[in-house]
Amino acid sequence: MTNNNSRRSEKPVWFITGCSTGFGRELARHLLAQGYRTVVTARKPADLSDFEGLADALILKLDVTVQDQVDAAVKAALERFGRIDVLVNNAGLGYFGAVEESEEDEVRWMFEVNVFGLGRMIRAALPAMRKQRSGFIVNLSSIAGIHSFPGLGYYNATKFAVEGLSAALWQEVEPLGIKVMVVEPSGFRTDWAGRSANESREQIADYLPTAGLKRSQVRADSGKQPGDPVRAVQAIVKAIESGNPPHHLLLGNGAFKLAMAKVEELRTEFAAWEAVARGADFPKA
Repeated sequence: MTNNNSRRSEKPVWFITGCSTGFGRELARHLLAQGYRTVVTARKPADLSDFEGLADALILKLDVTVQDQVDAAVKAALERFGRIDVLVNNAGLGYFGAVEESEEDEVRWMFEVNVFGLGRMIRAALPAMRKQRSGFIVNLSSIAGIHSFPGLGYYNATKFAVEGLSAALWQEVEPLGIKVMVVEPSGFRTDWAGRSANESREQIADYLPTAGLKRSQVRADSGKQPGDPVRAVQAIVKAIESGNPPHHLLLGNGAFKLAMAKVEELRTEFAAWEAVARGADFPKA
């Protein structure tokens, strides 16, 4: 049994969802190479065979849409390592389709993974974090959670939901010693477009110049994006360990450019309609 003094000297315990590919896989590799105790999870544990035999790795089957698996994974992590210091909600998927084209069953499934699955993980991990009065929750969003794109309307909506949930969460848990950070990447070579993003079965001709064009551009760019996943996960770890982590971590030149443009767009529009906005209150006595 590890005593409290030696436990405090050990590196933090990380718990990562969605480690089959992409950011989750690269983050697990990076952490284990640095000697961090890491819970490596995926819907199909066979996809994690290269992590087997590593002393600091706990490999678990985890589908974030199944509550029993969420509860069992958190319990197993606590039994093995005694704590969870950093939860990384990375599991997610995409969907291409104009809003009118989008099928409700596909959209509901995406929300189930990207939003409700993330929420399940947070609720399962928080009791232990509250008890230890420390912890860090990292929610993988996207620049699409700040700047919407045509053809990705409902995907944008899931990421806007993650942004809103995270902003409320950090106001609730930071007084308890728990930090929250949202990560907002632009295009990275994670095979997101080719692997985890379905598209609408119906494609309406009127939307080909907007939603259709964006879908084609993203598909064609898959594997050629400027973002480097290795540098991205290093940036995430650096931000968490900085002592002064941001609530929002943009990743990639594209993300930074689009986020700043969105801030300016909102500022300009709000200012232009300031009189109308202020005039909606009851007149002052």
